[in-house]
Amino acid sequence: MTKLLNGEKLAISIRKEISKEIKTLILDKKKRLPHLGIILLGDNSSSITYVNSKIKECKNIGIQSSLIHLPNNSPEYNLIKEIEKMNNDPLIDGFIVQLPLKKHINTDKIIMSINPKKDVDGFHPENFGKISLNMKAFFPATALGILSILDRYKIKISGKHTVVIGRSRIVGRPISILLSRKNNRIGNSTVTITHSYTPNIDFHTKKADIVITAVGIPGFLKGKMIKNGAVVIDVGLTKIEKNGKKSLLKGDVDFNTVYGKASYLTPVPGGVGPMTKIMLIKNTLIAALNNR
Repeated sequence: MTKLLNGEKLAISIRKEISKEIKTLILDKKKRLPHLGIILLGDNSSSITYVNSKIKECKNIGIQSSLIHLPNNSPEYNLIKEIEKMNNDPLIDGFIVQLPLKKHINTDKIIMSINPKKDVDGFHPENFGKISLNMKAFFPATALGILSILDRYKIKISGKHTVVIGRSRIVGRPISILLSRKNNRIGNSTVTITHSYTPNIDFHTKKADIVITAVGIPGFLKGKMIKNGAVVIDVGLTKIEKNGKKSLLKGDVDFNTVYGKASYLTPVPGGVGPMTKIMLIKNTLIAALNNR
């Protein structure tokens, strides 16, 4: 029988832990609240929805947030100017630039412009490099959310074979590094990275103890592609229009064929998504404590 990994329920539990930390470490010592900055460029509906959910999460937990919303056609130097303001603002503990960006913006240049000590998204090369070297750094929120799900549900990682489908800087690459790091509790996995150029992906997924898929193709991973008892983490989130009116959120996993064959499975929605948001807040709290 497949057990669903309830990210929504887990996020609520972690939210309480963070709120308690804020009270103990900040409010009781009469320090200011942690402050998350967000820079949003353009009017992409998915980005706006995601940013609004982050702001709501900040309110739920009791930390401050600031949003800078730039017009769709803003030049790159305007975006860098706002980044520099947040880099130099002592009241902003950490901030993010909401991705993806418009085609006229150089994403690498933007990420490089962020102060690594305020990079709570964990995308700056300095943080990425430190992760690779098993040093203290900000972990990307989605990867940290996946680790937390596996850890809190007491799913054994050490000595297991993990197959990651996708190699993005947001999910695939960081989670593959984190799972293979030398760590008895949340590491020591043998990791295989697959992607769109990998022939016969199911050759690899059928051997995996843990499968993490982040390709953005609804229903990509079928039940016949995994072995019995595999742990499946679905990071995919695609909006599907139904009857031209209602839209549904679909994951990379073909739920009907994987459910019953996998031992553990994250649902979509309600799996990795809520954990990503709460881990961003957790990184902001860490940044605030570092800044103290």
